[in-house]
Amino acid sequence: MSRIVIVGGHGKIALRLARILSSQGHHVTSLIRNPQHSGDVEATGATPAVADVEHLSTEEIAEAIASHDAVVWSAGAGGGSPERTYAVDRDAAIRSIDAAAEAGVDRYLMISYLGAGHDHGLAESDSFYPYAESKAEADDHLRRSTLTWTILGPSTLTLDAATGKIEVGTDLEPGRVSRDDVAQVAAVALESPATIGKFVGFNSGDVPIEEALRSA
Repeated sequence: MSRIVIVGGHGKIALRLARILSSQGHHVTSLIRNPQHSGDVEATGATPAVADVEHLSTEEIAEAIASHDAVVWSAGAGGGSPERTYAVDRDAAIRSIDAAAEAGVDRYLMISYLGAGHDHGLAESDSFYPYAESKAEADDHLRRSTLTWTILGPSTLTLDAATGKIEVGTDLEPGRVSRDDVAQVAAVALESPATIGKFVGFNSGDVPIEEALRSA
């Protein structure tokens, strides 16, 4: 059994992931901003912990995640103002990476998106630009860290039922993938050595998740 902390624990993917990991016997702590979301987290089998990472220092985040074996970053500003997008998706994410190193939590899994990177090609006037830039910088910071990291790059998210199958690759065309499958990919990737030190882009596909990640 591992102790896993999910940052952004009330998100749609995070709640699904917490349920999967808890059912596997892991001890899951879900960091949430709003204490009113505690009941939703508890229903997954995870333990809620109120920690608004947008406003916490690196040291405070390190304290919140200490004693865990792995961190999953599943937080996001959710399409808010550009200022809040940079504050959460870039700055807080970067602090969480530094905090993991400071706390000795070596395994770190970042949920990003397919096509993430500074070559996203978006104009600064595009409403998606702050998010794209934020994810590119946070992902790069993780790559430069000493952590045992994996970056997941799912394509467009849906609320479709899980299929348990995906396609992975470095040159995938944008597609779609259910949040249920993203959560399952995250659960498998946490314990998959083949994903360490890699950006794993994926869509819904025809290959069982565990098999697909072995060849990531």
